[in-house]
Amino acid sequence: MQNHTDPPKEASAMAHPTTNEFERTLAAHSIHPLARPAPQTLQLNLGKRCNQVCRHCHVGAGPHRTEAMDERTMDRLLTVLRASRSIRTVDITGGAPELHPAFRRLVVSARQLGHHVIDRCNLTVLSLATQQDTAAFLAENTVEVVASLPCYGSENVDKQRGKGTFEQSIEGLHQLNALGYGRNGTGLILNLVYNPLGAFLPPDQRTLEQAYKEQLSRDFGIEFNHLYTITNMPIARFKADLSRSGAFGTYIELLRTNFNPSAVEALMCKDLISISYDGSLYDCDFNQMLTLKSIGTPRTIWDIDSFDSVAGNPIATGTHCLGCTAGAGSSCGGALQ
Repeated sequence: MQNHTDPPKEASAMAHPTTNEFERTLAAHSIHPLARPAPQTLQLNLGKRCNQVCRHCHVGAGPHRTEAMDERTMDRLLTVLRASRSIRTVDITGGAPELHPAFRRLVVSARQLGHHVIDRCNLTVLSLATQQDTAAFLAENTVEVVASLPCYGSENVDKQRGKGTFEQSIEGLHQLNALGYGRNGTGLILNLVYNPLGAFLPPDQRTLEQAYKEQLSRDFGIEFNHLYTITNMPIARFKADLSRSGAFGTYIELLRTNFNPSAVEALMCKDLISISYDGSLYDCDFNQMLTLKSIGTPRTIWDIDSFDSVAGNPIATGTHCLGCTAGAGSSCGGALQ
């Protein structure tokens, strides 16, 4: 776990380009550059430690990653959150966020403040010996679970996420269902996430959701609320796969030619602020993984007294943003259209 004796300094791994393919595409459709109103969702990346190594992971997470939010940063984060009026949802991600020692403290604090809390869960973490009561903890605190399951069959899931992952994912879903998750009238929301297995856009979300529900119910007796289809972003491990196969340029062209102007207004970055494990501010989780900092000030949680103060700031973009506006659009909450 990383420790800070001083507030984190600005990362410099990627300078803000004056134009990129996404900005040029916006201009070609006479769409103004993106800016944010007061954010309603606070998305927190607690670190990069995970019990899995997934091929599509834009975080580059894995069992040997040590980056994690330290106690000082967590304390400051909660101080700023308490002073914020616009935030409605606290969306917790990683890595596997449940592995962070302060995960439960964060969940309880956010719920006490009246926020809706989302846990982005890989499902297999629920089978670890150290996490046997995690599902019950989530239910006790009425935490929404957004769980990755890129297919309803074992072959495709194991291909993308590792051998044996599908079986453990089904075990995790059974744990959650037994507690009432995904069942009508319980108030315990369970949503699944689909990512394509290759360099193509997701299919229609509603049609695929119906197929998931029928297949998972028939084969395993599993229930869930909704399916989110999320486009693979051309960054990190997925970009490396594309580059190795010579398909990177083709994929970018696919995203560009399928640009959907009507998806722009609903982009998640327009009402979300993303915080990294070191307390830096970003416009979305994808920008965070590219260290593409928010434009101007503030730059870290030590520079603000509340998250309301980022309202009106321009949003930093890159060519990868085409992934969120292709086809039906894409966000952490699934298709935009």
